[in-house]
Parts: sequence; structure tokens; C-alpha cells
Amino acid sequence: MVPLQYYIIMSAILFTIGIYGVLARRNAILVLLSVEIMFNAVNINFMAFSAYITPATMVGQIYTIFAVASGAAEIGIGLAIILLIYRGRETVNVDEVNMLKW
Repeated sequence: MVPLQYYIIMSAILFTIGIYGVLARRNAILVLLSVEIMFNAVNINFMAFSAYITPATMVGQIYTIFAVASGAAEIGIGLAIILLIYRGRETVNVDEVNMLKW
């Protein structure tokens, strides 16, 4: 059985990559994908802690299924919003999109 620390380290690395992608990227689609990487890091933690704390129950797996479903909905809505912004502004650069300013 793989030690819990390996899963935590892998999850922390994925979460750090996701944070870097959100903070450093200018493209809205890449920012959305970086958020999805952070969601997957959390899902790895759910699964790992569930397997180590309560291996008889499937609580972590159930939370992961709900998180994957909400992540899929988030990606669908986010891509629709990005598509509408692209049609109006003809850019997906997050620095150039300032729709709330006059």
C-alpha cells in the first residue's frame, strides 16, 4: 500500500501548478483549465484520506463523484461565458476583458 504522504505531496504539487496557472496565465481558457487542475488535486485528497481513515466506507469516493460532476458543470458554463466574451470583444485575454468598465 502506498503511503499517504505520497498522495499528499502529489496533490500539493498539482495544486501549486494550478495556482501558478491561475496567477500567471493571460488566456481565460488556460485559467479555467488551471482551476480544474486544482479541483483534481482536491479530489486526490478526498480519495486518499478516505482510503486511509475509513477504508470500509466510500465517503471520499462519493465526494469525489460530486466534485467531478460540479467540475464538469463549471467547465461547461465557463467555456460558454468565454465564448460569449470572445464574440463581443474578440479576445480571451483576461487583461483586456474589462466588461464592467464604461
